[in-house]
Amino acid sequence: MIQHTSHRHRSHRFRWLALAVVSTSLLMGGCRRAAAPEGALQLWTLQLAPKFNTYMEQVIDRWDDEHPDAPVRWTDLPWGSVERKLLAAVFARTAPDVVNLNPPFAANLASKGGLTDLTPLLPPDAAQRYLPSVWRAARDPKAGQIAVPWYLTVRLSLVNQQLLQQAGVKEPPRRWEDVPAFARRIRERTGRYGLFVTAVPDDSAELLESMVQMGVVLLDEQQRAGFDSPEGRKAFAFWTDLYREGLLPREVVSQGQRRAIELYQSGELALLASGAEFLRSIQTNAPGVAAVTIPQPPLTGDDGTANVALMTLAVPRQSQRPQEALSFALDLTNGPNQARFAREARVLPSSLAALRQVRAELEAERPATPEQAQIREARLLSAKTLEGARVLVPATPGVKRLQSIVYTQLQRAMLGQISSEEAVRTAAEQWNRYSEARWP
Repeated sequence: MIQHTSHRHRSHRFRWLALAVVSTSLLMGGCRRAAAPEGALQLWTLQLAPKFNTYMEQVIDRWDDEHPDAPVRWTDLPWGSVERKLLAAVFARTAPDVVNLNPPFAANLASKGGLTDLTPLLPPDAAQRYLPSVWRAARDPKAGQIAVPWYLTVRLSLVNQQLLQQAGVKEPPRRWEDVPAFARRIRERTGRYGLFVTAVPDDSAELLESMVQMGVVLLDEQQRAGFDSPEGRKAFAFWTDLYREGLLPREVVSQGQRRAIELYQSGELALLASGAEFLRSIQTNAPGVAAVTIPQPPLTGDDGTANVALMTLAVPRQSQRPQEALSFALDLTNGPNQARFAREARVLPSSLAALRQVRAELEAERPATPEQAQIREARLLSAKTLEGARVLVPATPGVKRLQSIVYTQLQRAMLGQISSEEAVRTAAEQWNRYSEARWP
């Protein structure tokens, strides 16, 4: 954990510590603490330090100059620790005023009464400042507007054009229904695999998102299993058949997204679902593969809807200064601040003004190298993809349990232990028992 305060109270000496050290010794209370002014707003973010120290300090310094009665103290946490630390802080009544959360954890905390409904505190035009789909994703049907959208990422299809040429495939698949024929052709002609989508319960949600794109309603209005349906059975059969036919790597039931990256970089995978920002890693780690990689639109269902991953800023209910906390969250996510952060972090903004600025800058950019041109093309495609993207998996409390149940039963079907129809029924029964206990 790394903590910061405004320029009047903040030390500018930051330690470059390995993540392993941060997530062990520092979480045990060994982090450096700077003196904070009386009544400072407490901001918690996720794994931005030390890379974005300068950006965050400058934003906070500007805020402090303009709001001397509401200075900000910044604490950055490793990714894996925020849920545990925030729940502990809520229990101890030491929760921050503003906290960086993803939608599932925000929904979980809101269901326990832990987040402020921002609706009565928001300016009248607040919703019009952000992409409508992500603004809606930060709203809970019962708890209200529980967060403000911050930064976004979308997956693209990074395609090994050389493998497609070897297989005689002109275009990569654009819809999930086209995947089996594509994967079969790649496997038969090259001995490689078309794609890798993990079924490991605690890893990527891509498989669950694909089901939504295939028309599956995961949960109904009573939070019961909506996937026990013709669409759900078809989706379970889709993945079961792909695996049993040998068109997916055997490791999809035992290894996560990291294995997909390894296979793609070694030239064993024709299509990798990943963000534009990951191209730099491929260029560094596997320049030969990067040279034949072409960014393409992501796989979707029939309606063309892509998935967007969202990070938000929420105000815990315990905050004694919710209006000031919200004002700071709106400042951090305004157009100029988001546009700059999007440039530095190579993510996408949720602010409409920032998105326009980022797109204009990318269109005006004149790359000096093929590598820079490849990244520019991917980032432009990502920005365009946002026009038809939304958060596909509902940010309902227990969504991680839902993913675990669905993936575990799907694994059993893939491995031939049960049929795909039985996998659907068993997963529905297990989820409904959990749901009925939580939402009688």
